[in-house]
Amino acid sequence: MEQLNDCLQLGCLCRSAVQADLSKRMSPPNRQDVPQVSKELGIHRSTLYQWRSNWRLQGEVVPASDKDPDSWSAADKFTVVLETAGFNATELSSYCRERGLFLEQVDRWRQTAQDANAVLTMAEMAASCGHAT
Repeated sequence: MEQLNDCLQLGCLCRSAVQADLSKRMSPPNRQDVPQVSKELGIHRSTLYQWRSNWRLQGEVVPASDKDPDSWSAADKFTVVLETAGFNATELSSYCRERGLFLEQVDRWRQTAQDANAVLTMAEMAASCGHAT
């Protein structure tokens, strides 16, 4: 913590190191919320919200809140599905442990994404044949 505060005082020299630490704090399994981090480190809330938004746009799993993973947005769940798509069982287990997730959650989210795609595909096929859905 003291090292992070020292880094903040140096300005932009350590900005990427600060952001990496904050991303980790705000990501699962830590899930520290913006007000808590802002108060603790003295970084303005709007700055933290902007950084979090940028991380999410870059595909990082930084939920918009400290909610339970099952309450995450569909976009956050889908990001997890994409990130883990090529993982073997060992890699997936490690990923889940690091982020405070359960394998069953990721499996359920993956199945939901596949089901949604199947419905879309069926609708596209019906439309291409001239049938209404």
